[in-house]
Amino acid sequence: MTHIIHRNPKANLPVAVSGSGCFITDANGKRYYDACGGAAVSAIGHAHPAVLEAMENQARQLEYAHTSFFTSDAAESLATHLARHTPSGLGNVYFLSSGSEAVETALKMARQYHVDNGQPLRSRFIARKQSYHGNSLGALSIGGNLARRALYEPLLMEAIHVSPCFPYRYRAEGESDASYASRLAQELEQTILQTGPEQIAAFVAETVVGATAGAVAPVAGYFEKVREICDRYGVLLIMDEIMCGLGRTGTLHAFEQEAVAPDLLCLAKGLGGGYQPIAAVIAQDFIVEKMQSASGAFQHGHTYVGHPVACAAALATQQVIQQQSLVSRSQTLGTELHDMLRATFGQHPKIGDIRGRGLFQAIELVRDRESGEPFDASLKIAQRIKGAAFERGLLCYPGSGTIDGTSGDHILLAPPYVTTTGELQLAVDLLAGALDDVMHAIPA
Repeated sequence: MTHIIHRNPKANLPVAVSGSGCFITDANGKRYYDACGGAAVSAIGHAHPAVLEAMENQARQLEYAHTSFFTSDAAESLATHLARHTPSGLGNVYFLSSGSEAVETALKMARQYHVDNGQPLRSRFIARKQSYHGNSLGALSIGGNLARRALYEPLLMEAIHVSPCFPYRYRAEGESDASYASRLAQELEQTILQTGPEQIAAFVAETVVGATAGAVAPVAGYFEKVREICDRYGVLLIMDEIMCGLGRTGTLHAFEQEAVAPDLLCLAKGLGGGYQPIAAVIAQDFIVEKMQSASGAFQHGHTYVGHPVACAAALATQQVIQQQSLVSRSQTLGTELHDMLRATFGQHPKIGDIRGRGLFQAIELVRDRESGEPFDASLKIAQRIKGAAFERGLLCYPGSGTIDGTSGDHILLAPPYVTTTGELQLAVDLLAGALDDVMHAIPA
């Protein structure tokens, strides 16, 4: 008997009772390798002693103080750490409790900046199809995930969606990276011009797409062209690194691999590593300076902004990442994981693509490898593989609607940066077994 409104009320969920390193153990003593970090959350694994100690110390000193009255050493120290390790003028941090809150905050910050800058018509946002930016109404509005939007469509604000940068599915045959990037940039520019540049507040994009399409990295030069267009028309660039940030893709910030910097950066999952709910928006100096000079302050707030225990946990997590060189480890182990996936699935007739950066990797499942034809959506292939993997002691992150919101399936892997080569091979082997289980159970 449960009084929880579970995600799936028909599922008989085991009770998780402990975690250590990259493993979670349930009440029956069964261990699961956490190959997805929950949802790309667990950056340094479970029960890290440095983080537990920091949380305990902070809770004993001060568990909570509202930011309309006080700041805290934990929040100030974490903001300083993030500013010092974030390049290109991104030195102003606003803390939240979830990725959805971070995106909502970035949208509101973009809006206030333009109003304070004497451009009150700028109220519209452009994002991409097959994107996901959170489940609150504002974040869902700009997201391009059709399945997640469908029920709440009447409640959502109007946003504009352009094509994703998804080479496996949408680059034309024979089209180079440069030509593909240019075509997408031209679409964005035309969309801005058709809507009216004076109305556009920001363009929002995941640097490396996570949940909806599975570790889809941009082609070379794409974000450079996007940055040029945004600058040309006074449009802010919001980069969503809630899932792919803070070491996940092999650099601390995923945008560092794109030779650009955003105006507003959204962070969450890997920030606190799952030890406490925490997220952040990091803003360029010119945005904060304009709001403070014109309005006096950013007109926004949440009860748990800058929560001291959450900030202490996140600071300890980020210090572990720095002190143990886990960003470079993510890059090295990510290459190993990618090679393992290619060795195991590279010629598999039901795998169409293997992609990703760092410890953010995915396989896309297809009925026919040559044509790329997806499985019928009614088969729920990704969910079945998740279930089969779970039975084998593997946690992986399934995705459906990979191609267009309805068709396509993928499996995302995002293990903690502290994992080992042996554990990664275990994950790939268990995933291969789960895939075989499912393929043997469906019609040919």
